[in-house]
Amino acid sequence: MERIKMQTPLVEMDGDEMTRVIWKMIKDELILPYVELKTEYYDLGLEYRNETNDQVTIDSANATKKYGVAVKCATITPNAARVEEYNLKEMWKSPNGTIRAILDGTVFRAPIIVKGITPFIPGWTKPITIARHAYGDVYKGVELRVDEPSTAKLVVEGQSGKRQEVEIHAFDGPGVLQGMHNTDKSIRSFAHSCFKFAIDTRQDLWFATKDTISKTYDAQFKQIFEEVYESHYKARFEELGIEYFYTLIDDAVARVIRSKGGFIWACKNYDGDVMSDMLSTAFGSLAMMTSVLVSPDGKYEYEAAHGTVTRHYYRYLKGEETSTNPMATIFAWSGALRKRGELDGIGELVNFGDQLEAACIDTLNEGIATKDLVGLMEGVEARAVNSADFIAAIRARLEKRLA
Repeated sequence: MERIKMQTPLVEMDGDEMTRVIWKMIKDELILPYVELKTEYYDLGLEYRNETNDQVTIDSANATKKYGVAVKCATITPNAARVEEYNLKEMWKSPNGTIRAILDGTVFRAPIIVKGITPFIPGWTKPITIARHAYGDVYKGVELRVDEPSTAKLVVEGQSGKRQEVEIHAFDGPGVLQGMHNTDKSIRSFAHSCFKFAIDTRQDLWFATKDTISKTYDAQFKQIFEEVYESHYKARFEELGIEYFYTLIDDAVARVIRSKGGFIWACKNYDGDVMSDMLSTAFGSLAMMTSVLVSPDGKYEYEAAHGTVTRHYYRYLKGEETSTNPMATIFAWSGALRKRGELDGIGELVNFGDQLEAACIDTLNEGIATKDLVGLMEGVEARAVNSADFIAAIRARLEKRLA
């Protein structure tokens, strides 16, 4: 068949370790034979981020603002051990956090549902979408180590000369402290994105923080969400018969566990990070979670919700066979290609994204899976294959669908 032509490039952000290996396999086997791929390529591997003082991450985010759609591989956020392992100049911040801050977007994560995999919570009959605030909190936090008796203060000096000061803690010995921030602008963008996504997908929206404890920080999230809902979206929600409600994060967790699914759960940055991993595992696997960053002005960055699969990568370097699940990374590519096709009016590209995802589901429904899924599958004779064979099986089913 003739390969599908593209008009506008995708922003391609390459990554680290095993997911970088899988990234190339997916392109070579599932994309390039069918699409005349146009991308603006950025190497977000840790070595090159270090070489460019992380400028490449900033450049990739700005390119996403220019072209509108990006696809990103999983990347390493270094800790002290990684600094030593990779001989880094410094402990670079999360590239995802940098990109999210520049795009001012919200991350929407939802499980990939397969009929042969029953969630660990059987009552979940519909997917639960996590809407994760993509700016600030601990991901933009600054930290200090206190090594002697000290008094820590939070001080804000305004341009007008106004000064605000509050004591954080009087240390009588060593300790640690952290400062976090957020902005009304980012919170408001988060709220608009969540309400729009709920309307587009016809789903209820739940939002949860801990304003009973955080009476200023978390309370500001709650207040802005209420203002945005009342002034912009309440009538449309009522028209569609969908609901918005606020509750405390601990109550939300209890409600989610007892629910049937089929709603959007909006969370602050850290809550969304943790809860999306919990949901993806409960629905089947960390590798079975889609993730898309959506900015308020309609820019999209698709990625896998999981990490770089370090353990498999070390085995791969030794020449050992690995059975790494590529589903979330494939769905990042399919989502980005479909969105590019939608924005450029290329129906063939939209269809290709749909058929690629369907071929993945076909493969799993026939019992061909990576090792992480085999023990979860029911109603089918499941067999584990390595990553290359799994992708080859998907390609065979994609060929049939496209034919």
